[in-house]
Amino acid sequence: MNADAIDQLLVARGAIDAALAALQPPAPAPVAPPPAPTQGLRSPALFFDQLRAGKMLGPVLSKDEVSGCEAILAACLGWPASWTAYALATAYHETAGTMQPIKEYGGTAYFRRMYDIEGERPAKARELGNLTPGDGARYAGRGFVQLTGKANYSRAGQKLAIDLVADPDLAMRPDIAAQVMRRGMEEGWFTSKSLNDFVPMSAERQHYKNARRVINGADRADQIAGYALAFDAALLAGQWA
Repeated sequence: MNADAIDQLLVARGAIDAALAALQPPAPAPVAPPPAPTQGLRSPALFFDQLRAGKMLGPVLSKDEVSGCEAILAACLGWPASWTAYALATAYHETAGTMQPIKEYGGTAYFRRMYDIEGERPAKARELGNLTPGDGARYAGRGFVQLTGKANYSRAGQKLAIDLVADPDLAMRPDIAAQVMRRGMEEGWFTSKSLNDFVPMSAERQHYKNARRVINGADRADQIAGYALAFDAALLAGQWA
């Protein structure tokens, strides 16, 4: 075979290869992995190990306890460890240690009596924005902290771009409940006091004790301060950033 024939064969083979390549489907674009729920921790395992070693959630952590902590940590990204510790401590107290959003204890009759415009406290109902009969039960407390009253559901929904008035049970979703708690504690939704009023970057027990005013006056303030110190130690172990 002479050189011209070889060149022609090579050209033909190149054309065939190009045609076959064109028939191949394009390679899929790389997909970025979803953010880890504990992305604020450099060492998530050490954070959870510290909790297991303590008296609050240990020695075994349930799936719900872990997922609840993860939801709160994800919501608190960008916060100092001291604020994050107090959010975790608040959720631990308000949810009776389950680390999952809860609905306020009581039934329809109780909520009507306490929060409804036709109940025993119409002035309180008006304060909460419960102006239509049935609002007392519909907008009873939900979440890691008890979001209560139509006006508060409306404000939280507007801040988070979620229609909590139309579907108040969305406040039971851990990710939404955690965002409600974060924004409320940061912006002073609950008592007009915020974490910035009481908790510095490096906090001690008295700071955490005073921070209870962000949620509910002085109720169980020292007890919750103890929880915050335990969560602070766990965040330190996990290298919260």
